[in-house]
Amino acid sequence: MTNTTTTPTPGMVEKLLTYKQAGELLGVTERTVWTLVADGELPAVRFGRSVRIDPADLRAYIDRCKTTSRGADYDPR
Repeated sequence: MTNTTTTPTPGMVEKLLTYKQAGELLGVTERTVWTLVADGELPAVRFGRSVRIDPADLRAYIDRCKTTSRGADYDPR
């Protein structure tokens, strides 16, 4: 019988971010990150009382928030 479980190595998993670290990367406060998580806009990883943000989820959130340089109300007339 073969064991298919892989033990993660430091290079396989990115370090999870605190709300403060995620806020610093976004240029917003910890409270704003908390609100994004509470509203379901940004996924969070919970370990007991600790809450962390996966950098891949933060990148996906940033990508979803991107707009074109013309903005949402652009009128090509």
